[in-house]
Amino acid sequence: MRVLASVQIEPMRVEDIPRVLEIERQSFSTPWPRDAYRRELAENRSACYLVARQNGVVVGYAGMWVILEEAHITTIAVEPKQRRRKIGERLLAALIEEARARGARWVTLEVRRSNHAAQALYRKYGFREVHVRPRYYSDNGEDALIMWTGNIWEEPFRSQFEVLKAALPK
Repeated sequence: MRVLASVQIEPMRVEDIPRVLEIERQSFSTPWPRDAYRRELAENRSACYLVARQNGVVVGYAGMWVILEEAHITTIAVEPKQRRRKIGERLLAALIEEARARGARWVTLEVRRSNHAAQALYRKYGFREVHVRPRYYSDNGEDALIMWTGNIWEEPFRSQFEVLKAALPK
């Protein structure tokens, strides 16, 4: 079995943006512009952006906005060569922890109807599909599934989350 280097989840810094943009371009057909991340980090007090760092190199990132009791995940991406190593799952778990730390009670996100791998991860963490936004994505008109957790402070979410988090590699 191949041993993987450990991954640290840390707040995103301005100097991480060039690497984040590389991963963004590899992951999404309509990537965010460079200025969007700069504004999020410098001006958006509701924003939380994290990076996954392996041997000092950013290999994934995630972000959300927390407004009142709602955390809205805006993005999660992992470098293609690093996928299927639970990096995205660790980023998701870190966002949920941060949402709780900021007083959120629910977490929501949009996901492409065709992104079955992401949907499976979100369902594993208690997200449920509650709505469809037809033709949401401008690049190809694909529908977005709107997914929500239950209350992240209540059982069974809390105990299931702790079990899943404990099983993640460090």
